Amino acid sequence: MHNILIVEDNEMNRDMLSRRLERRGYAVIMAEDGQRGVDMARSEKPDLILMDMSLPVMDGWTATRTLKADPETAKIPVIALTAHAMEGDCEKAHAAGCDDYDTKPIELARLLAKMEKFLGNG
Repeated sequence: MHNILIVEDNEMNRDMLSRRLERRGYAVIMAEDGQRGVDMARSEKPDLILMDMSLPVMDGWTATRTLKADPETAKIPVIALTAHAMEGDCEKAHAAGCDDYDTKPIELARLLAKMEKFLGNG
């Protein structure tokens, strides 16, 4: 079973996404801000991180750069999730170290395909 860390400050989004992933057999852990996301990634070593970019305490861009700079967490794939689908956001996500990028509202089939590419299920 793959461990997925969802870093998302919106409780409704966190709840909806975690339930949909758990129904598909993923184990889900959650953090509500970027700093907790970094801390949980270090302690839990998830197989993949779904990172909201607009987060309190530490934004997703900074959290991702922090994780990718740490040899302990650098290899964990990070998929950026953002409602701000503006031109250049995809490039900005990759520049911050994100391995992929998806937009909100989340289209589950598309997100699962991206996740499976990193988890070796697809």
